[in-house]
Amino acid sequence: MASFSALRSQVFDREERKRHYTDHLMGLNAYDRHKKFMNDYVLHYSKPTTVVEQRRPIKTDQDTLRETYRFIRTKDDDSDSSWEQRLAKRYYDKLFKEYCIADMAHYKDGKIGMRWRAEKEVVSGKGQFVCGNRKCDAKDDLSSYEVNFTYREVEENKQALVKLRLCPGCGEKLNYRRDRDRERLKQQRDKEKKRLKAEERPCKHGKRKKNRRTEDAEQMSESEVDTCEPVHSAGCSSLSPSATAGDGVTQSTSQEEEDDKYFKGMFP
Repeated sequence: MASFSALRSQVFDREERKRHYTDHLMGLNAYDRHKKFMNDYVLHYSKPTTVVEQRRPIKTDQDTLRETYRFIRTKDDDSDSSWEQRLAKRYYDKLFKEYCIADMAHYKDGKIGMRWRAEKEVVSGKGQFVCGNRKCDAKDDLSSYEVNFTYREVEENKQALVKLRLCPGCGEKLNYRRDRDRERLKQQRDKEKKRLKAEERPCKHGKRKKNRRTEDAEQMSESEVDTCEPVHSAGCSSLSPSATAGDGVTQSTSQEEEDDKYFKGMFP
């Protein structure tokens, strides 16, 4: 027979577990309490082969919105009267579609995410008076951009013209891919021009050599003609000055003799 102390400890432990279980249930909401009751029922009253963890996960409203949300809804989307489409339509109508909020985490890869603004962002001025980049809070020197947003939705490529308000730094991020492509194209053109110039230089150099050779040949022929002509002219001119010089000498000597005779006659 069990002693009184052992019996008392058993009763105390049973009451303590009951109180702990009750407190745990009181701390749960109705949905979690219902899930606990169902799990306890499956564990205690179902077959041993049943595994609770392998049950199908419950689909939440957020999962439904991820599946049925459309960036721009069409008439076909609104014509569907299912509960999922009605939930997505109700959420879509609460968005403000004047300006977008951009996610530029992967702007270097040319991937920029876009979404419409919610009510709290419109009240705070995010996307219109504050930079539209999700991680930027700049308020000065904002510029408006009209972006041809190309995206893929429901295995289809779609386009939409959206507006963005960005600061200068985020504007450079928006045009990063285009500016990089332009720079690469410019570098390729410069390389092509340099290559063409390098190919033209040998041709021009060869033409210059040919022109120099022809010019040298012409100059040589002209110099030969010039050197032949002065020989004959010099010969002719050499004869005439020599003759005139001889006449001058004879004339000067005869004049001196006459003067001497004249002075001798005056002074005996």
